Amino acid sequence: MSGTGNPYASAHSYQLSGAANLGTGQKPAAATGAIKDTTTATFARDVIEESRNQPVLVDFWAPWCGPCKQLQPIIEKVVGESNCRVKLVKLNIDEHPAIPGQMGIQSIPAVVAFVNGRPADGFMGAIPESQIREFIERVAGPATDDAKAEIESVLAEAAQLFADGDVHSAGQLYDAVLQADPESAAALAGMANCLISTGQLAQARTLLAELPEALAGDSAVQAAVKKLDQIEEARKLGDPQALEQILVANPDDHAARINLAKIRNVEGERGVAADHLLTVMKRDRTFDDDGARRQLLAFFDVWGPTDPATLAARRKLSSILFS
Repeated sequence: MSGTGNPYASAHSYQLSGAANLGTGQKPAAATGAIKDTTTATFARDVIEESRNQPVLVDFWAPWCGPCKQLQPIIEKVVGESNCRVKLVKLNIDEHPAIPGQMGIQSIPAVVAFVNGRPADGFMGAIPESQIREFIERVAGPATDDAKAEIESVLAEAAQLFADGDVHSAGQLYDAVLQADPESAAALAGMANCLISTGQLAQARTLLAELPEALAGDSAVQAAVKKLDQIEEARKLGDPQALEQILVANPDDHAARINLAKIRNVEGERGVAADHLLTVMKRDRTFDDDGARRQLLAFFDVWGPTDPATLAARRKLSSILFS
């Protein structure tokens, strides 16, 4: 997990039509209970007892404390992204001075990690996010293979939901993964596809444009970028009904047929789009320097190698190329 936080939060903080906010600061379900306030009366339950189950960080703060206000959103963010490896409990020392007094807390912000019912580590001051992550690594240990396996499981479930047309639920799961792993290329591509599917093209473009080079080169991310490009190009190609009429009058108007294929593709009619391009290839492989084949391969890049439309079109393509 990166020590730089989630640089994409601003890019995927959009609302899918009919859906809850994604990435708007609401914690995913797994992290909702990871952060809470406590009191003198509930400290033993919230901290001492709970720390026997997992490490608990106690944030001693006060409303008048400027550094406390700087620290809290950062530590809440890191804890929310920790895949529930630690919990955060906040104690207002003005309202509940007894416990910080007993523990000798003299300067705030102060964060103390409790493990197995006892203080185990701590720090004072508004330290940088990277140091907070290092602190949690010391207290809770690095992310386990189980956590990685859980993320892979969530990604698979999100992909299936998206394939089934449940964009809202898929988007929520992709957002939950990004909370835990801000550099998940699969989740970023999935989030972009959710935004694209709900017509939020500008937001999807912003999300994809802000990625560092290592993530931008991922095949799933590249496919989402190409999908955006294809949609934006198709929107400039005119009325598909008019193109249909042109082809009725002149079936060998290959430029019109390729443009119609591009429009049908973004409308989701992948088989129809492929057949238009295959028709051009059958009639004139030299048109636009074999442009129909090149366009079909561009479709394959977005559809993916295992998509039924890709498999069907590849079989037809092979029969043309090797006939």
